[in-house]
Amino acid sequence: MHKSEEHDGKGRQSKKSRVTIKEVAYALGISKSTVSRALNGYSDIAEHTRLNVQRTAQELGYKPMIHAQAIRTGLVRSLGMVLNADSHDGHRPFLADFIDGISRRASQDSWTLTVATASHALGVLTTIKRLSDEHTVDGFILPRTRVEDPRVHYLVKAHVPFIMFGRTGDDTECGWYDIDAAKAMQEAVLRLVGMGHVRIGFINGLERYMYAKVRYEGYCDGLKKAGLPYEDCLVRHAAVTRRDGAREGAILLDLPERPTAIICAVDLAALGVYRAAHDRQLMIGSDLSIISYDGIAEGEYASPPLTSFFVDNREAGERLADLLIRRIQGDAPESLRQLGEAQLIARASDGPPVIRSA
Repeated sequence: MHKSEEHDGKGRQSKKSRVTIKEVAYALGISKSTVSRALNGYSDIAEHTRLNVQRTAQELGYKPMIHAQAIRTGLVRSLGMVLNADSHDGHRPFLADFIDGISRRASQDSWTLTVATASHALGVLTTIKRLSDEHTVDGFILPRTRVEDPRVHYLVKAHVPFIMFGRTGDDTECGWYDIDAAKAMQEAVLRLVGMGHVRIGFINGLERYMYAKVRYEGYCDGLKKAGLPYEDCLVRHAAVTRRDGAREGAILLDLPERPTAIICAVDLAALGVYRAAHDRQLMIGSDLSIISYDGIAEGEYASPPLTSFFVDNREAGERLADLLIRRIQGDAPESLRQLGEAQLIARASDGPPVIRSA
């Protein structure tokens, strides 16, 4: 007789209202505490055991009593994320894959994702405080970190678990998952130098964000490694949209000795440089090479297609969810730091410089 069924007094089968952890443990021949810890994603449980417990629990029809768990553990089993809808990240294409990755990993251990939005940076912090005070979530994922990040300062002081997507100026008591963008920018410089470029411009994003600091450092390291001098006139900042890219690109392309290649920290800015080059009758890929970072779909369909470093945002979401669950369950933040890599998607926007006669 299946453990989830029993007979009534007349010999007929009737389903029990709820399968218990005890029954799952009995079916597997292991202790209730092992089943409980496996279902709650504790790191001291081997991966094959966790998967076996989850599979058996699903087959038996076990469903956790969330309210009872919350009373017993003090956890609501929810991961939180608050987005700034007014920033340039508000409608970024990465969000769909990013949130999907978080949700997939969270659901594996019966956690949920709570997403909220605010119209400005102060509103983001206020919402984080409210969700924390109301215990609506157990911890937070912080996307797009700043060099000086008020969210981090508050959560560290309040002893609320969190994991950053990116790093910050002071990583004390912080766990994070980040992409090695400095390495990507260095590789971009060396790739262009290998093609014959010696004047390479750089258009950065917003300097208050940590990603801009890291990508700028990667560009500088690339120049140093290639033996090229740093020229302040070849570096521009604060470009995160097409309009920004067109504006900053025009400044670089109007220099008396313009760059033959430009590296952009953000794909949308790079697509704006396309416009500036077109206005000056420069052919992308020969008269001007462009390499960027983000790997958005629009870059693939640009003319010519944009060479860019692609970030797997779904995987990033999965990694962040896993790290945050471990942080909530007590792992030290210093043990929760991982660095991934961006993948270069080589297309037609970069190539050897073309020397044209007067």
